Formats: sequence, C-alpha cells, structure tokens
Amino acid sequence: MRDNPSPFTRLFPVLPTAEPLSPESLWRSLRFYNLYRLILGGLLMFMATLFSVALSLNIGEQTTFFWISVGYSALTVVSVVAVMLRKPRPGWQLAFQVISDIACITLLIYFSGGIQSNLGMLLLVSLTFAGLISRGRITLLYAALASIAILLEHSYAALVREASAGQFVQAGILCMAYFAVAWLAHTLSKYAMASEKLAFMRGVDLSNMAEANRLMIQDMPDGVLVVDERGLVRQSNPGAERLLGYVFPKSAQVSLAVCSPLLEAMYAAWRQNKALGHEVLRLPVTKQLARVRFLSVERQGFWGAVVVLEDMQRAQEQARQVKLAALGRLTANIAHEVRNPLSSISYAAELLKETAQDPAKLRLLQIILDNTSRLNRIVQDVMQINRRDRAQAEQIDLALRLPEFIGTLCQVEDLPREVFALEVKGECVIHFDRGHFEQVLWNLCRNGLRYSKKMAGSVRLLAATGEDGRVWLEVKDDGPGVATEAILKLFEPFHTTDARGTGLGLYIARELCEANGARIDYSQWEHEGACFRITFAAKPNPENGEVQ
Repeated sequence: MRDNPSPFTRLFPVLPTAEPLSPESLWRSLRFYNLYRLILGGLLMFMATLFSVALSLNIGEQTTFFWISVGYSALTVVSVVAVMLRKPRPGWQLAFQVISDIACITLLIYFSGGIQSNLGMLLLVSLTFAGLISRGRITLLYAALASIAILLEHSYAALVREASAGQFVQAGILCMAYFAVAWLAHTLSKYAMASEKLAFMRGVDLSNMAEANRLMIQDMPDGVLVVDERGLVRQSNPGAERLLGYVFPKSAQVSLAVCSPLLEAMYAAWRQNKALGHEVLRLPVTKQLARVRFLSVERQGFWGAVVVLEDMQRAQEQARQVKLAALGRLTANIAHEVRNPLSSISYAAELLKETAQDPAKLRLLQIILDNTSRLNRIVQDVMQINRRDRAQAEQIDLALRLPEFIGTLCQVEDLPREVFALEVKGECVIHFDRGHFEQVLWNLCRNGLRYSKKMAGSVRLLAATGEDGRVWLEVKDDGPGVATEAILKLFEPFHTTDARGTGLGLYIARELCEANGARIDYSQWEHEGACFRITFAAKPNPENGEVQ
C-alpha cells in the first residue's frame, strides 16, 4: 500500500535519484577527458620550451618541468590506449587519470615557484571532469587528495626553499575551492542526470502516445487528414485515400489542392468562417457520400486543422444493420406466434376441402391453402435467420458433397441431371456448418433454376481454390441476369422480383455465409446470366484452431 505524501513533499517534490552514466556514455566522457589532458600536456611542454623566462624557471627547473610534462603526456597516452581497449573498468581508469593529474600538477607547481605560480588552478578542471563523470561522492575523495598534495607541496617548499608562510592562506583558499568545485560538480551532475532521466521518460511517453495516435488514426474507418496553415497534408490514413481516391506519397508532403481541390476550397472558406465545415457532399472522384468536418489545431509551432471525412454510406449501413437486427428479432417473435394459428387454418381448410362439393367453394378453399402455404414459407425463412448464431463448422469436401446435393435437388424438383453442370478444380475442402451450407446452396440453385432456360448446362457450379488459398464456389445460370437498378437491393430482406417469392432467400444466404466467415457476391456473367460467388474462410490453423 502506498503511503500518502507529506505536505512538504507535495510542495517540494524530490527529484528522481540520479543513476550512473550508461557504459557507452561513460567511455565517451573518458575520451573527452583524455583529449583535454593531451592538449594540456602539449601546452605544458610548449611553455617549458619557449616561455621558461615568463615562468621564472632556471635551467635545472626548466629541464625538470619539461620532463614532468613529457611524463604527464606519456601517462595520458597510456590512458587513451586503455580507453580504446576498454580495460580496466571505467572507475579504475578515472581514478588513475585524476591521481596522475594531482601528482604531475603538484610536481609542476613545486618546480615552477610554488603556490604563487597558480598552476594549482588546473586541478579545478580535473576535479570538475571527475565530478561530472563519476557522479558520486568519490569526487570529494579526489578533492581531499588534491588538497593534501597542495598542502604537502607548500609545506615542503617552506622547509626546503624557505617559501613564505603567509602563502598557506592562499593554499587553504585553493583547497576550499577544490572541495567547492567537487561538491558543485557532484550536485550539478546529479540534477543533470535526474533531468536527463525525466526527459527520457517523457520522451518515451510521448513516443508511445504518438505511436498510439498513429495506429488509431490508421485504423479509423473514416478519413483523417492533418493539414497545416499552408494547406499541406502532414498526415493521412487509408480511409482518406479510399474516400478521396488518391494515394498519398510516403516521403513527400502533398498540398490539399492536389489531392482534392474541393476540400481545399472548403478549407479556405472554413478559415474565414469557423461556423462552416459540417457539410455533407459527394466526393468528386469516388462519388462517395461523406460528411466533412474541420477541427482546429493551434499549438506551438503548428497551426492547422484535422479534416475528418465521415463515410455516410458506412454510417447508413450501420444504421440499416441495427434496424435489420431489431426487425429480425421482431419478425422472429411474430413468426413464432403466427405459426400455430397458421397451421390450424391450413388444417381446417384441408378438412373443408374434403367435404366440399361446390366448385366455387373448392376454388376459395384452394386460395386459402395457397396463401397459407406461402405464409408458412415466409415463417420458415424468418425462423432460419435465427439459426445463424448456432453455426457448427465441419469439414466438407465439395468434390464429394456437391454431386450428392445436385442429385437430391434433381429428385425434389423432378429435373434431369443434365440441367446442372458441375466442375471442381483441385482439392476444395471448406469448413462450414452443413445445414447452413445446404440452405445457402438450395436458395442459390433454386433461384438459378427459376430464371434459367432449364436446358443442359443451364445452371453451372464451379469450385476452385484462389491464389490466396481460399476456396470459392460459383453458381451461374443462363437467364437474363439481374437488372442494374436491382443489384444494390439484391441482398436486402423482402426484396423480390417474383410475385411468388418471399424476398428472404438471398438475405438469409448472406447472413448464413457471414455466420461461417464466408462472403457472397454477385457479378454479371459473360453470357448475360447471373453469377453468385461464395468465398469461404481460410483453412483453420491446425495448432490452435484459429483461421489463418
């Protein structure tokens, strides 16, 4: 259980604890430190050679100063090689380099006149590097070593060279500066590391959020365009490409006027009057109906809008599906209630027909029987709709099942076998509910027979496997086909061109196909006949039973 934060913590939040540098960053920092040491060693040798008078060095001190500078440069070269080899560990290398700086610079101070040469200031830079690289309290240890070295140097100089005792104050101030710089470098490095860690976490959060937004935009069925103040499309999704009929290039920005001049004109009008921008229009290229909305974007460094293209046809289709679902439940309940009275009426009419002798009465009773039979077919079709949710898929080999089905259909309809032409190419095995499959095939074949010429080969069944591995089955007839204006309403319920039909056959066929993961489509045959194609679901994965 998390403790409640204190008022002090809420007012002054604690920064995240600083973590050490990553290995790669640590080695890179050591390389920069050694680069500084190489430059310093070269400058010291150069000064010992040309500016010995300015440093108040005699001949012996000049030679010693030069060779100490050479030795310091040699130790720096060794450190450079060790960093390149990355052996030993970075902590040991940093300690070796800082101690080398303390020892060599202390010797240079002694041989250049003591504390008054001000060469001790060079250790401030070394301690600063050590504090920034190590980012720990060990920097105070290095400051203590540097202070001890400076104090011992001046004490030895006071004993041997009779250096001024008053310069101990200058040495003490320099030692305090070492500790101050070391602590300041340690503190600043800790805060820098905490800020770096916080910035990295915020960057990860922003990156994840941007990726989530991108995936959400890409997956939206509606079209989305992000447009800047110049009218350039910064971002788009597949829905916008589908509605506009324009493929946006991946590597270049496109002007809104190029992909859709109509949207560009609406965008310009919307910028003048924000009340505009909710019009429903038909897009020029794809002729699809869409609602256009503009959402203002005003942020630092960006001003523009998000253009949302709402697919009205999809919205209407969803509304239609909702209405059909409600209608299906209502009609199913009504059909269930109507079935029993309808059976009683039919049975009573059969009894009256057996005893009636008057031809007029017989004709009226036959009308009653015909209409009750038609109503009974409608009730059965409506009841079939409720079976779609009880699909139990099984493996069906079309090469074996289709001949049996055609034979049964010919016996029921009293038709010669030659009316049907069957062709199964290759291995065609599907996974479909057997009862649903027979119901769909029965509806399609009876429709084909109704409008065909009923000659040899009038109804053709062709099964094959497509390039994507999905099995498809076509049912064709040599009839007049479907009128162009009726194609859009072909699978709607209660739509029929036959006075004797119920208008539910194709609708039920589509519903049963969707319940089994299949798709049914209509296309005009080259011989002016109708062609219905069922594309079945892919084979299930044998490991987990899921569809591939």
